[in-house]
Amino acid sequence: MMRLEVAAVYVGLNILILLVLSYLVMAGRRRHKIALGDGDNPNFIRAQRAHANAAEYIPAGLIGLVVLALLEPAAPLWLLHGSGISLTAGRILHDVGLHQGTLNFGRMAGTALTWLAYLLIGGGLLYAGFSQQL
Repeated sequence: MMRLEVAAVYVGLNILILLVLSYLVMAGRRRHKIALGDGDNPNFIRAQRAHANAAEYIPAGLIGLVVLALLEPAAPLWLLHGSGISLTAGRILHDVGLHQGTLNFGRMAGTALTWLAYLLIGGGLLYAGFSQQL
């Protein structure tokens, strides 16, 4: 599998995560009859926050992942898979944990994995950028 194809897998998975979370917000609006705002409904607020949080973190992670895949010399496959798996698993765990409510394992582990993905991607991009200057 080529590097851009690896990135495409994680981009596709994370776009589907955003789609599912978006659907859950729409379904919550219908179920709770909330046209605008959050209706002070705790379940709906959690669904909104899960979608908003994913929309905050996923795009930057995916942009970084694609840039890593496009670099020459190429980023190692372990870096692409490691950061892609970490981002995807982190977002799923965080979203499930946020739907459950209080601070829990899913939210904490999801945050840690998302930050690990950011660290891998950011570090890889900085290394690639500075190594070409030397």
